[in-house]
Amino acid sequence: MRHPIKQPALYRAFQFFAALKANLPAWAGGGLTDTDKTFVNTILTTPAQRRLFARMSPNDQRHALAVGRTLQQAGYQQPALLQAGLLHDVAKSLGQPIPYRVAIVLLKAFWPAALMRISEWRMANGEWRMANHPSSFILHPFIIHAHHPAIGAAWAEEAGCEPLAVKLIARHQETLTGQPADEEEKLLAALQWADNLN
Repeated sequence: MRHPIKQPALYRAFQFFAALKANLPAWAGGGLTDTDKTFVNTILTTPAQRRLFARMSPNDQRHALAVGRTLQQAGYQQPALLQAGLLHDVAKSLGQPIPYRVAIVLLKAFWPAALMRISEWRMANGEWRMANHPSSFILHPFIIHAHHPAIGAAWAEEAGCEPLAVKLIARHQETLTGQPADEEEKLLAALQWADNLN
């Protein structure tokens, strides 16, 4: 399953303006509609799961809803996949402002080794640290980018999400090669397709 080829610059511009709109009040076209809230409440069935969704920025909530709806409209009804669709980026709520997201996209495209180097951090005493280098406030969003799948999966597990949803969240940035090996990888490929499409 592949998503349509997009013009990267135009697509990123669209995402930028969609992010701005998501932060507007409901009366100005931003925020969640009643239909959005019903969709979320149908898939995230416990208060703990809904609190996770509420932690996300308005922009990330809009993205998550688009991923979930894309999956559902494509015929996917598996509760675990739809939970993963809504919560795969929940750990970005730890802090990833839009300028950093732009920088991450550019580094990924033009200097992936630098992005990988910034990402070589580990958790020590409750704080992200690089070997022989204290964590830096400036680098924090890059660290979140690299580790948000694992953090989000841990949060989803604590919130009582389906075990398969937890695995899909943990693996959603993993590179799949060849044909999916099993049902989990088929659902992971579907999640990645919907994520890339939105």
